[in-house]
Amino acid sequence: MDRPLADIRVLDFTTTIAGPHCTRLMADLGAEVIKIEAEDGDMMRSRPPLRDGASTSFGQLNAGKQSVVLDLKQPEAREIVMRLLSTTDVLVENYRPGVMARFGLDQAVLREKRPELIYCAISGYGQTGPSSGLAAYAPAVHAASGFDLAHLAYQPGRDRPDNCGIYVADYFTGTYAFGAIMTALLHRKETGRGQMIDVSMLETMVGMLAGETQAAQFPVAPPGRPMFGPVRTKDGYIMPAIASERSFQGLARAAGREDWLTDPRFALYADRRRNWGDVVDALEVWSSTLTTAECQAAFDRAGVPSSPYRTVREVMSDPQLAHRGAWATVSDKAGSFQVLNPPFRFSDAAVEVRDFAAGLGEHSRSVLQEAGYTAAEIDALAASGVVKAG
Repeated sequence: MDRPLADIRVLDFTTTIAGPHCTRLMADLGAEVIKIEAEDGDMMRSRPPLRDGASTSFGQLNAGKQSVVLDLKQPEAREIVMRLLSTTDVLVENYRPGVMARFGLDQAVLREKRPELIYCAISGYGQTGPSSGLAAYAPAVHAASGFDLAHLAYQPGRDRPDNCGIYVADYFTGTYAFGAIMTALLHRKETGRGQMIDVSMLETMVGMLAGETQAAQFPVAPPGRPMFGPVRTKDGYIMPAIASERSFQGLARAAGREDWLTDPRFALYADRRRNWGDVVDALEVWSSTLTTAECQAAFDRAGVPSSPYRTVREVMSDPQLAHRGAWATVSDKAGSFQVLNPPFRFSDAAVEVRDFAAGLGEHSRSVLQEAGYTAAEIDALAASGVVKAG
């Protein structure tokens, strides 16, 4: 089957996670993505796991992209970008605001040359405003957005925010940027006009805090105990997600405690929320006599949304993911590794990761040749350090 973005060309000036995640989704959908890197490459190339100097973390974020190395501080590199621009549909960058302007490649300059261009800038706080110039990585944005303290409020007895090892702001922002670009492509099809897209990591994270945003305006009493938390079993913990009347009724049936349904502490949602600690204490009298697998089986029979706590290694062997063809093999200079396909499927188009992760500058020569540079010109550009040709 054809890939939906097979006729789209992307210049990718992104690094680290948010931007590369966005452009990899586009590559998965068939776009030709040309990743522009500095001489030392995207910093993710040095991140573990490393095998013979090749990072699978980089490979997961950048599979299916071509790599071109340019020294953007040199005017000749700017001319290369301008030549590539003539056949480019989308440009994505996640430098700090102002950096592309210093290279002479800001959106105003590029869109004047190519009005059809969709220019997407991803940054910590947006392109303008009092915080726009601040350096930003996901952990700082988590703290700035209120996310970390909101999460801490669900951890009774603790007053120190969690350490950060999973970069939620990056992946969500990259996904928002992807959606915005798709919308802009549709808009361009209708109007013939490109546009600038300004995506903020801060607003991405604040947007996740819908309940907390409303509670900040209209205070509500906190639950006696957070309603979504681990329940002890004989050999570990399980997470029952009790979010509806039906799921609470199923929980009561599974535990053999139908009396909870008429107990004034639990019968109504507001009372149940206030007394949730009593529910968990009573539930663990039952659950702690069973293994996690036995609890899960009881919850499944009663229709209770729930899951054991699993490691990522265990998840990678999940038969449901295997059924959906969720995993794909990508190869780089050091061998092969598994990455996750996009979580969506099309009925009449191919959506899957491409099977390679490019070496640094691997496609510099071929991309420049396609843009009309002769072999002698490319050699001269390489000799002067403008381009690194693989």
